[in-house]
Amino acid sequence: MPENAHFYEPSLGHGLPHDPFNAIVGPRPIGWISSQDREGQRNLAPYSFFNGFNYTPPIVGFASVGYKDSVRNIEATGEFCWQLATRPLAEPMNASCATVASDVDEFELAGLTPAPSRVVSVPHVKEARVVFECKLTQTIQLQSAAGDKLDTWMVLGEVVGVHIDPTLLIDGIYQTADARPILRGGGSADYFEISEAYKFKMARPR
Repeated sequence: MPENAHFYEPSLGHGLPHDPFNAIVGPRPIGWISSQDREGQRNLAPYSFFNGFNYTPPIVGFASVGYKDSVRNIEATGEFCWQLATRPLAEPMNASCATVASDVDEFELAGLTPAPSRVVSVPHVKEARVVFECKLTQTIQLQSAAGDKLDTWMVLGEVVGVHIDPTLLIDGIYQTADARPILRGGGSADYFEISEAYKFKMARPR
């Protein structure tokens, strides 16, 4: 690290035109989450804090800054779906991010087709090439190092059903780049697409 490295304490501000935290922790997978309330009102929203956290059973999670409809619905029903955000679906995914009333169906807003799931009752995006059907395992309200409760909620779910477009499986191996997943970067509008051109192999040491 150079002597003139930019250093800051987040609680005191970063001193830059845009907070670099999101750009450093990235690119990040997008948590494109579908849910519904107990009456069946659908919701679809992307979350930029998302990842996988366990192999067996597979567990994924996303964090919502604010107690939003997705969190409320998932706590009420115990179910949600995650859809892989890909380059052809980037614009509809972005459209589903609009701040709208709870009774607005983001599937319709984004021009997407709700499809019935196999294990959970929550519909998923038919146009998506990969979908995880999930059951809620935990909802955690985050807190600061000082113990202060934050208005940020982490939702963890066990993946109980997986849909994969068969064209993404070659000799039984899932082809990450072929799906053209998009990932969130920094700034107000940066995204990245995974490309086969930048793939490299590195075996674990034995």
